[in-house]
Amino acid sequence: MQGKHGLLNAPTGSGKTYALWFPIVLNYIKNNPSYKDKHKKGLKAIWITPLRALSQEIKQSAERITQDLETQMTVGIRTGDTSTKERARQKTTMPDLLITTPESLQLLLSSKGYDKVFKDCSAIVVDEWHELLGTKRGVQMELGLSRLKTICKDLRIWGISATIGNLDQAREVLLGPASLAHEKSVLVKAKLNKKITVKSIIPKEMETFPWRGHLGLHLLEEVVPIINNSKTTLLFTNTRSQCEIWFQKILEKHPEYAGEIAMHHGSINKETRLWVEQAIRNESLKAVVCTSSLDLGVDFAPVETVVQIGGPKGVARFLQRAGRSGHRPGKESVIHFLPTHAIELIEASAMQQAVKKEAVEDRVPYLNSFDVLVQYLTTLAVSDGFYPDEIYPEIKQTFCYQAISEEQWQWLLNFLVMGSQSLKTYDEYKKVEVEADGKFKVNNRGIAMRHRFQIGTIVGDASISVRYQKGGYIGTIEESFISKLTAGDVFTFAGRNLEFIRIKGMSAHVRNSSKRTNKVPSWMGGRLSFSAQMSELLRQELYTAELEPKKQSKEIKSLAPMFTKQREDSIVPKPNEFLIETFKTNDGYHHIFYPFEGRAIHEGMSSLLAYRISLLTPITCSLAFNDYGFELLSDKEINIQEVLDNNLFTPEYMLSDLQKSLNSNEMAKRKFRDVAVISGMVFTGYPDKGIKMKHLQSSSQLLFDVFKDFEPDNLLFQQAFTETFEHQLEEGRLRLALERIEQQEIVWKKCSNPTPFSFPIITDRLREKLSNEKLADRIKRMTKILTR
Repeated sequence: MQGKHGLLNAPTGSGKTYALWFPIVLNYIKNNPSYKDKHKKGLKAIWITPLRALSQEIKQSAERITQDLETQMTVGIRTGDTSTKERARQKTTMPDLLITTPESLQLLLSSKGYDKVFKDCSAIVVDEWHELLGTKRGVQMELGLSRLKTICKDLRIWGISATIGNLDQAREVLLGPASLAHEKSVLVKAKLNKKITVKSIIPKEMETFPWRGHLGLHLLEEVVPIINNSKTTLLFTNTRSQCEIWFQKILEKHPEYAGEIAMHHGSINKETRLWVEQAIRNESLKAVVCTSSLDLGVDFAPVETVVQIGGPKGVARFLQRAGRSGHRPGKESVIHFLPTHAIELIEASAMQQAVKKEAVEDRVPYLNSFDVLVQYLTTLAVSDGFYPDEIYPEIKQTFCYQAISEEQWQWLLNFLVMGSQSLKTYDEYKKVEVEADGKFKVNNRGIAMRHRFQIGTIVGDASISVRYQKGGYIGTIEESFISKLTAGDVFTFAGRNLEFIRIKGMSAHVRNSSKRTNKVPSWMGGRLSFSAQMSELLRQELYTAELEPKKQSKEIKSLAPMFTKQREDSIVPKPNEFLIETFKTNDGYHHIFYPFEGRAIHEGMSSLLAYRISLLTPITCSLAFNDYGFELLSDKEINIQEVLDNNLFTPEYMLSDLQKSLNSNEMAKRKFRDVAVISGMVFTGYPDKGIKMKHLQSSSQLLFDVFKDFEPDNLLFQQAFTETFEHQLEEGRLRLALERIEQQEIVWKKCSNPTPFSFPIITDRLREKLSNEKLADRIKRMTKILTR
């Protein structure tokens, strides 16, 4: 109420939503003393939520306040789920308080006369800002705010964020670094010490040779008493396919749970998801198997216990999930950690440390996302048009574009009007016209309509809807999974066994089946990688394996048999040691490196080292990696000492070596597809008439090749490479990892057999070739030989 902007940080369940709705309503009362009799309609505040699922709850909170304070204020929602009728009604009169998403806000900016709609808006709240920061939706938000600051007379901007490592930077990105808003801003941080208890589920018999996915379901019976002793339990899995498998297996082993257990993930239809959320609130469900679809802000008081299946790969995600239980101030949150293979118990131990030290990740904001800027400028040109001289200073005040140069700005304006240099003979890339007075405007209705359909920055693999033949909608699955099915195949989805009939348009027709099946859809977002904080904590915990037992956590103690077996043929590394193991099997020569830095870093590092080794000896090798290490498998032996003497781990020349080693063109091509879609160079098709991913890929590849050959300085083309290195390969982290390894003593162990550390990496490679049953048999045989 003092007119300040800011960021609010408090743990889940402590009333953040009320903390901002109250002052918004009180401010209105202060400025309108006769508010009970007279009420001027129109938009007064906007609440942005990244998840449509949260909008109902936020609306109920707002309505409680407006009604209790006896105001006549109305509350409305506008998201992708809002009906056409409701939208038309909002067009004539906006609700006083509007709850919407970043995409829907951009859609409002693309309608004619939007400045009149927003002019009396006095507050905008961006909820779950930590989720938007570090994504292109966050950039979209920054641009939307830069416009609202100009057209609203007296606007306060507030963010709500869970704990992240860089809270101060989060506030700077939200408000704009050099802006007045940032100078007049505060960070409000709650001092509520939330008690989080982590309980690991430790198997009675510990295998000495761990492999991924095998332990989890073996521990299913350990989960049953946890479910029985709580009102409601949420079981979090990392992937949607894991979610489907667990749901099936629990019901198979415990049919008595039928009707009391449900499943929740992003690909299941909206009605089912809302039904599940309501059933949790009514306490009619004993357990829900879910993915990150229930991570955020959904307030479920009855949830007493949370089970995390498999390593959550990041501290923030783990704490967020733990906070779903005991969702009241002062209540303890209990989270059970269930490992899917033995080494994940080290991760569980690291999590306990993270909770103690409150070590939470940073979110890295995007810089110079020109694709989002092109989309935004087109949005403004579609509505009332814009004058570049008025918009440029607004854009320069955002965090993302603070360093944009005059030259880049001119290039983008040219691009809007003519398409790029190499495409200027094609009319379809000319979208915006410059009118006599210098205003940039889209006058073609077809272009405007297509643009509105494509506003947004989330570009996924094309999804295909799954429907019953008679028309009932079940959910969506990625095209890549469906394309491998033939008629008659049975797969598990949304807790049912379905027989695939055919594809018609953009939907897959199915019927229920009583056949048993092991086919479960996998989604591309499947494999998460460690964050930098998580890797650091994991290494610290691993090093405690060499301490005396009383200085170890119970998780590390329980792994004693595995560590003993590891020491027989190799070592468990100490803080100053870096381990390399080599051995030979029927598959060839295995060379295994253990940086413990997470999948994404190992992907880059394994290619880099393979390339450097190939410069010394002509060799072909295949790569495999997991969160703990990576393997180079080759047909002949690599002399490790000789390679090390040639500065194998030097961070010098890293970028140029990386570009040569990875097929950086291929990776950038995939990134460029997203850039081309977001910037509007490629149209994704009208609703229900989606363009197949194959076609999108080929049209964006054509553009990519044209730019590569004729216009390499094209900003959008260059952006694809920058994003590949900065966001996908985390080039900065890779450099730090190499510098760390250079300082360590390198221990090279020539082993006679695979070791417990190398086992999960080797068995992961077999996964590509074998079905689950064959894999389990093969691994049993391998383990038998190794444990003789």
